[in-house]
Amino acid sequence: MADLTHFDDSGNAHMVDVGDKAVSERVARAAGQVTMAPETLARIQDGAIAKGDVLGVARLAGIMAAKRTADLIPLCHPLQLLSVSLQLSCDAAANSVEIIAEVKVTGRTGVEMEALTAVSVAGLTIYDMCKAVDRGMQLCGVRLVYKSGGKSGIYDVS
Repeated sequence: MADLTHFDDSGNAHMVDVGDKAVSERVARAAGQVTMAPETLARIQDGAIAKGDVLGVARLAGIMAAKRTADLIPLCHPLQLLSVSLQLSCDAAANSVEIIAEVKVTGRTGVEMEALTAVSVAGLTIYDMCKAVDRGMQLCGVRLVYKSGGKSGIYDVS
């Protein structure tokens, strides 16, 4: 388990000591989508969902979730984030809402988990707000698409 930094020599989970890491600007971007019936997507676009502005509320939920990642994921460090941004867009061809989150920090550890959490919670919020009209929605494809900063360098799927 030497490659898994969250486990000690005995295999016990622990929070990684990042005290010796260099402080650097770190950026992570994650993406995902919520697929749904065409009628559900049309209702989102028309503002006809009873619970309100689906994309606006999902954006706020994603931002709030990124800020609370250390409370949700047991071994994540609490971070003072510099920024969290979410882009949500309707894709009629795919019957989906596309979600992209970008998180920035200047610190000793990355923000991949914060970006992934933002996308996940934004997607769950879309499901919650639309489930009365479409229980068949799927949150899918949640993935890291970019990261920079730290000793491991740049990861970019494009």
